[in-house]
Amino acid sequence: MSSIEKSAVYDVDSSDPQQKLIDRSNMSPEAVAQIGELMSAFGQLREAEEAMSEASQRYMKLNATDMKAIHYLIICKHRDAIGTPGGIAEHLGISASATTKLLDRLEHGAHLTRAPHPSDRRAQAISITPGTYTAAIENVGRQQSRRFHAAARLTSAEREVVIRFLRETRDDITSSASD
Repeated sequence: MSSIEKSAVYDVDSSDPQQKLIDRSNMSPEAVAQIGELMSAFGQLREAEEAMSEASQRYMKLNATDMKAIHYLIICKHRDAIGTPGGIAEHLGISASATTKLLDRLEHGAHLTRAPHPSDRRAQAISITPGTYTAAIENVGRQQSRRFHAAARLTSAEREVVIRFLRETRDDITSSASD
């Protein structure tokens, strides 16, 4: 079998040659080709983000859920909010027992500390450790900030188009999941 160009993986004519999924009969070949380029760029972005996420996880020696919890704690720190097990569980969409295991693992790895909550005797205050905070901001955060620079190079009108595209894509994907 011959190798297939990466761009062909996202090409609608390659993926749906009989137009069973997408009727393109009223579209010009140029419009279909341009949409194919857009889908290819979207796929390449997703691949780059996955690679960056995997590299960040390896660097921090954490899994994806751990990284999301660390990010949540960074946001809490930046907003002068108290991180709690309940807040982390809600943010991650995991159970209380899974949250306890996650917090135990992150505490054992010196990524967070637990203390009594200052105003709720039943809760704990969860904080990111200074070392993990610095590593996350200086390495992972710096990589993630590059998205901002790409967006800043667009005009306001271009950003509105991208925002609309991304939101409509999300809406179409999530509405099809419930079909």
